[in-house]
Amino acid sequence: MAKNEIRLQYSGFIIFAAKMLSIATGLAFQLMIARATTKPEYDLWFNINDILAYFTLLATAFPFWTMRFVARGKEGAAKTGILANLTISAIATIIYLPLVPLITSSLDISQEYLLLYFIVSTQIIELYFINALEACLRARVPQTLGYGLLVAEVCKVIVGYILIIEFRQPLLGALLSLIIAFTIQIAYYSKLLIQELKQRIRWEYAKEWLKGSTANIYNIVGNRIAAFIFIMLFAYGGEGARGSYGAATQIASIITYSSFLAFALYPKLLAEKNSEDITTSLKMVLMFAIPMTAGAITLSDSYIIIMKSIYKDAWPVLIVLAINAFVATLSGLFSSVLYGVERVDEKAKISFRELVKSRLFIVFSLPYFHSAITLPTAFYILANHVQNPLQAALYVSIINSSVSFAMFLILYAIVRKMVTINIPWRNITKYFFASAIMAIFLSLIQHPTRIYLTLIVTAIGGIIYLTLLMAIDKEARALVNSMWQEVKFKIRG
Repeated sequence: MAKNEIRLQYSGFIIFAAKMLSIATGLAFQLMIARATTKPEYDLWFNINDILAYFTLLATAFPFWTMRFVARGKEGAAKTGILANLTISAIATIIYLPLVPLITSSLDISQEYLLLYFIVSTQIIELYFINALEACLRARVPQTLGYGLLVAEVCKVIVGYILIIEFRQPLLGALLSLIIAFTIQIAYYSKLLIQELKQRIRWEYAKEWLKGSTANIYNIVGNRIAAFIFIMLFAYGGEGARGSYGAATQIASIITYSSFLAFALYPKLLAEKNSEDITTSLKMVLMFAIPMTAGAITLSDSYIIIMKSIYKDAWPVLIVLAINAFVATLSGLFSSVLYGVERVDEKAKISFRELVKSRLFIVFSLPYFHSAITLPTAFYILANHVQNPLQAALYVSIINSSVSFAMFLILYAIVRKMVTINIPWRNITKYFFASAIMAIFLSLIQHPTRIYLTLIVTAIGGIIYLTLLMAIDKEARALVNSMWQEVKFKIRG
């Protein structure tokens, strides 16, 4: 993998396009699971993934530093990062396996599902492996992550259909589909990194990452503590509460895909600090995030019902989570800016003292402030004021989203002190105007309940937005044309 000059718009467009195409595959996969499972089983599906997250919480610790070292041309950083992450994955798996019976019994989960919790351990190793590989690729050729995503998504749906629908094994089939898809994705990424894997290991890098990862682990643990709110929702919210929240999340999370338009911003800022790249990324992300949020809110009843009719009353949860997804998109973008301009590890040496004093560490502390507010509040509400599972899901979504917005404001204030950011207010105003016209149209028509009709209405709304925006915003036309030229240039090259 030769050192490339990262093309901000091309890489972002490829990743975004891959993510948008994955909506169809992801929706198909989730629909197969949702419609093939009972309400308790669908709750269980999300619980399996919630538990898995606690044993993959270190999967991004070393890759965070690996990408920074690879982006700065440190020889051997890729191979070292991959092997180091695999070592951690083996330790995590060894810890997880004997805890499975204890975890399932403490949550009153039937022993007939015990095998599923054992099988998911395979994903622990795969997710650590994928995170390490993607960190190396993102540093040089970020667009390849889009290709890898499409390969995995297509495989997931094909295998999922065979196992979930044909063999009628919804939960087992879903897990095996993911395991097979991840395996193929790992093989593809490894082939791209074959030259890096021939370099010698530099364990001195791992020593520096270990020091730096103290801060990463601190941040990751904070996020996992914050995510305990979903375990509480599963345990105290009643049958269907976690499923309602999860079904709404499947739709709302699509909004965050717009953040991938700025996917190359982080490694590009590591190589060269250019505030114009930040403004360009803001334009690209908000051009799509704003109408996607407006559409999710306006058609919330249609989107939620296509997941499964029993969740049709969960549309208020989707509205709250759609707004939260928009805030999460902005948080992700400004986090990329902060990570990109931070220079605490620039000389391949990480001073723990300097790291603790950096703004990076302040941002890493935000999940703890988040947890300190959300967890006791959610526990009190779930224990004293919830009358049904839907209400539980709605209250938890409001609590989580409100605090997330407060944390975003803190993040934004920190980033503004680190680098000059020119917010493109004129463009944003035009995005909101075009989105409002689209939303008005969507609110006036009869909302469909069938999948194909919902997709058609969504496409019509998108056409209305883009047509109006292209008519009123010269810069939007230029930006779209620029991205298209980048794509044609790469294809020809």
